[in-house]
Amino acid sequence: MQVLKLKRLAAVLAIGAGIATPSLAQSDVGTSPWGPDDELGRLNMMTSRSRQEIMSMASADKVYDLSVEYFVGMPSWQAAGDPHYQIWMTHTPHGTVIDDPMNVGDEMNAHVGYTGSAISMYTHSGTHIDAFNHFGLNGKIYNGFSADEYLGDRGWQKTGAETIPPIVARGVLIDVATAKGVPMLGDAYRVTRADIEMALRIQNTDIQEGDVVLIRTGRMQVYEDAGQYMANPPGLGLDAAKYLVEEAGAMILGADNLSFEAFPSESEDNYIPLHTYLLAQMGVPIMELVYLEDLAKDKVYEFAFVGGSLKLRGADASPMRPIAFPLKSGR
Repeated sequence: MQVLKLKRLAAVLAIGAGIATPSLAQSDVGTSPWGPDDELGRLNMMTSRSRQEIMSMASADKVYDLSVEYFVGMPSWQAAGDPHYQIWMTHTPHGTVIDDPMNVGDEMNAHVGYTGSAISMYTHSGTHIDAFNHFGLNGKIYNGFSADEYLGDRGWQKTGAETIPPIVARGVLIDVATAKGVPMLGDAYRVTRADIEMALRIQNTDIQEGDVVLIRTGRMQVYEDAGQYMANPPGLGLDAAKYLVEEAGAMILGADNLSFEAFPSESEDNYIPLHTYLLAQMGVPIMELVYLEDLAKDKVYEFAFVGGSLKLRGADASPMRPIAFPLKSGR
């Protein structure tokens, strides 16, 4: 089944595959330990001390770009009815000669070439971070903010993408594909806790509280082919996510695919249980379409992660361009 269909009504999903978790029908959103007004969740784990510590260990000899390119035809949730990425010219050198939009005359327009463009896209396009209001439970989002009270015509008044601070933290790559001896995990493969533990052991890497943890499935190798990239991608399983958050102490989870979690759902009562568990219950942001191929090729498993997202007021996600600085030799 195509993962794109999973963004449609839950009634059309094929739930049968996978091991069901305990019923989530009565599950509710999480309450923030940082207080009733908190909109940051685990992003509160970042402190001036933690940022300073990781940047003091960073080397700028080589910088890794963890973002993807945007282009017409790129992978997106088009099958769910969301707008795909488009770019169009608003000004061209030849067009300005004809239209003279700045009222400077033919001679000046022929001398000074003017190019302008505009774009439109779904906020969950390309490398991006999900805000907590992306998924909720029973009419509420993380920390009990209700849609009835806080969702207006201009987006959410709570936990919008504009509230996401610049992220500076220790980053960890978990290269599951390489650990399992394959270039790319198979269609709909569900990454388990055992897979995570095996990869960390092979890499000789540990996870520390407050880390940005990025999972490599290898799917990014087919990013240029939107159909192949989107069809039945591998993703994280619920037991692996719970291990990374509740035991290992991760602050943010991310992956190199667009669905993040594997489908069909592990729960009969929730068609997208990892998103609701992380965003709505645990206050853990999710990053998707993170480019991890260069880090994996160079076996850079620990690094300083630096990323900022667009401050889109009220939005449920925002594009970002994260970068990774390897740690200095011997650290």
